[in-house]
This record gives sequence, C-alpha cells and structure tokens, in this order.
Amino acid sequence: MTESSLNAFKGTIAQERKLKEVIAKHKDMPGALLPVLQEAQGIYGYLPIEVQQMVADGLEISLSEVYGVATFYSQFSLTPKGEHRISVCLGTACYVKGADKILAAIEEKLGIKSGECTPDGLFSIDSCRCVGACGLAPVMMVDDEVYGKMTVDQVDKILDKYIKKGGK
Repeated sequence: MTESSLNAFKGTIAQERKLKEVIAKHKDMPGALLPVLQEAQGIYGYLPIEVQQMVADGLEISLSEVYGVATFYSQFSLTPKGEHRISVCLGTACYVKGADKILAAIEEKLGIKSGECTPDGLFSIDSCRCVGACGLAPVMMVDDEVYGKMTVDQVDKILDKYIKKGGK
C-alpha cells in the first residue's frame, strides 16, 4: 500500500469554494502565487497535487510553476499533517545522544516514516535540526509539549497517552 493510497485527498466543497475566493482575490496581483499557496495551505492544511492543480488553473499558470514554489519554500507541506504533530530533533546534541533511535522507534510504533501521516490522521512525524533544548537531548515534541532526555523505552508510553485521547 502506498502513502498516497493511505492519505487520499479529502477536500470538501466548502474548502474548494474558499480556495476559489482566495484565487479570485489575488489573481490580478503581481506575485499572487505565494499568498495564494499560503492561504491554500491554511484551508487544506497541506498542498496536495489536487490543490496545486486548482491553483494553477485558477491563476492560469503551469502546474510545474506551482509545484516549484510549493517545494522550494519549507513553509509548505505536500503531505497531510496529523492532529498530533511529532517532531524529533536530529541536531548534533540530540543525534549523538540517540535521537535517531527515538525516531526509528516512533516510526516502527506508528507504521509510518518521517514526513508521513498515519492513515487515521492522528499522527504525523517530522524531524528537525534544533529545538533549542540541547541540555535536554535527545528531545521529541508532540504538538507544543517537549519531552527531554528521551529513551526508546519512553516512546510507547508517551504515544499511548495521545492514542488514548484520540482526536483533539
């Protein structure tokens, strides 16, 4: 099973209507693509190919131009994000203290890789380079909650807390 089949695009009519309003608002402005993509990501939470195609069609530009901008800027995501966003710091201090093993344990428990979202939309995993908590290395964040001095043995307990809560 591929990631795209696990996370099929599920846009709504209301979201599409809002995106069309955003495109109409910016269409005749120079440099419209960037603000349209920012608002589109706000509407959908990410920029799947279906949304990129709507933006390209609405702004009368090529899909490759939209894709180029969406992949150039790190603020944009082409994959959905979960209700609970897990971030594992892979900066130097965290990495030398085993953050790669923490990340591997999370990926194994959730059955997804960094950059992906679970099929139920509950979790997504990303890595980052530094969260500014080097004294607590290795560090993992779930949403805005920081977990420091992590060990592989703690991963299940922490994630189970969010699984039991279910959605927000």
